Amino acid sequence: MVTIVIIVITALVSYASFKGVINIKKMMFNAYAVWHRRQWYRVLSYGLVHGGWGHLIFNMLTLYFFGPVVERYFAAEFGGTTGTVLFVVLYVSAIAVSTLGDLFKYRNDYYYNALGASGAVSAILFASILFEPKMGIYIFMIPIPVPGYLFAPLYLLYCWYMAKRNMDNIGHSAHFWGAVYGFLFPLLCRPSIFTHFLSQLGI
Repeated sequence: MVTIVIIVITALVSYASFKGVINIKKMMFNAYAVWHRRQWYRVLSYGLVHGGWGHLIFNMLTLYFFGPVVERYFAAEFGGTTGTVLFVVLYVSAIAVSTLGDLFKYRNDYYYNALGASGAVSAILFASILFEPKMGIYIFMIPIPVPGYLFAPLYLLYCWYMAKRNMDNIGHSAHFWGAVYGFLFPLLCRPSIFTHFLSQLGI
């Protein structure tokens, strides 16, 4: 299962950065370094390191629960090998795509850094919502699951609002664009999937 491989790789690299084996500062996304120093690797490497155990565990647990859903549907839609390749492409490209907005916004800010796989995980989450829009998603402090079709707009609204306020150290913009990209990627690969989405909603 590709999801498990991604989780293991991310956990190992993050752990190495926690222990100082890997220089986390050289792995983090820094728009200034990317833009002015041409350190393009940072638009991908930042997705392998995290700010702490809580950050890592939350992202990897989310990926663990929703990654197999997307893998299963990709295999059904595109075949085993092609589906696996597309899943990897979705995850890896989402790391880069989710941070494009911040790349331009903070290109002259030497001190802005970001790290974590949240943008890619958001992409996987929203791809799973595309395939199963009625699936139940648990939100912190809410004891009952929220259907995906309700969770999705609420999540996007929250990310947009928090990114606009810019009052914490969370990459809400990356979450937003990762989610949007995750929903659109399967449709770009096969537009007819949208018919499946509507049928799941009973439309």
